[in-house]
Amino acid sequence: QVQLVESGGGLVQPGGSLRLSCAASGSISSIYVMGWYRQAPGKQRELVAAITTSGSTTIADSVRGRFAISRDNAKNTVDLQMNSLKPEDTAVYYCNAESVITIDFKRSNYWGQGTQVTVSS
Repeated sequence: QVQLVESGGGLVQPGGSLRLSCAASGSISSIYVMGWYRQAPGKQRELVAAITTSGSTTIADSVRGRFAISRDNAKNTVDLQMNSLKPEDTAVYYCNAESVITIDFKRSNYWGQGTQVTVSS
């Protein structure tokens, strides 16, 4: 079984910064894509940023230039550095691992439990 555990959410003032971290654990052989999604109240879950094993990134237009994603393939971790935060960034942020290959050669996608990010003065 594979688990994703997120950390780093919280309350921050507009213009501030937060760093989210996610660690995948379990019988993992490889993870093709790791990323972050967010869901604000009354809205659909949306992609914030994703990164492949080779380091190729996808960043949402709404956060480009403010957020940066990075990963450590050896540790199966992914971080999201969020700068210049705005109230509209308030949401529950979910870690996602896509195309996870476990040691029994099965492929699945996994989600973390979510961490709240609130940007408010």
